[in-house]
Amino acid sequence: MKVYFLGTGTSQGIPVIGSTHPVCQSTDLKDKRLRVSIWISWDDYSYVIDCGPDFRQQMLISNCQKVDGILFTHEHADHTAGLDDIRPFNFKMGAMPIYAHERVIDNLKYRFNYIFETENRYPGAPSVVVNEVLDNTPLQLGNMKVQPISVMHGDLQVYGYRFGKFAYLTDVKTIVQEEIEKLKDLDVLVVNALREEPHHSHFNLDEALQFIELVKPKKAYLTHVSHMLGFHEEIQKRLPKNVFLAYDNLEITI
Repeated sequence: MKVYFLGTGTSQGIPVIGSTHPVCQSTDLKDKRLRVSIWISWDDYSYVIDCGPDFRQQMLISNCQKVDGILFTHEHADHTAGLDDIRPFNFKMGAMPIYAHERVIDNLKYRFNYIFETENRYPGAPSVVVNEVLDNTPLQLGNMKVQPISVMHGDLQVYGYRFGKFAYLTDVKTIVQEEIEKLKDLDVLVVNALREEPHHSHFNLDEALQFIELVKPKKAYLTHVSHMLGFHEEIQKRLPKNVFLAYDNLEITI
């Protein structure tokens, strides 16, 4: 299984528009972060988790030629705003399967109503096949069962996903013990770490490290990073030996 980090930034990306913050002025490519998303592939299967406003750019940079479906964590714009750009995949492969909580599907139907229109559809509009994600109900994606992991992003329910020995969680602030149990015996965990200071709806760095220590994966990667966390290379030096700060276009094999 291969995991490609399409984007590792927070909702504004890095650099932030108009910012003079030192991290936003950095020339280190690892300090330049598109909105958070991953591309995960195994055998002949290829899936993306979230498609934010940088989706088109991410597909071109990664040279992704095939997407069998998109899994959504939640409905916030930095995770969904690129949905219109699935059109080239539609032309090649037909309607795109999407997987999301019922609430997220309803939100997408409201914001992208033309995609879900069944009468008088605009020629060339994107097309999707809707699959609802339910608590405690694995998804069958290709030859793999994928376990949804329910977490809380402040007061908003969000799904993470476990693929075999790999799990991806973003926009986490709290998680109940029942869901933590689903994360045992991981080779790799990806989890959000927004900044050093506490935040009302995201893990900060200390909370993310405490969570990693609780789950005990063999390796962990931090994502959904804001410029306020600091320079990539400086933060990496401070992390435990099995914890890594993810960066855009990093590819790992599991």
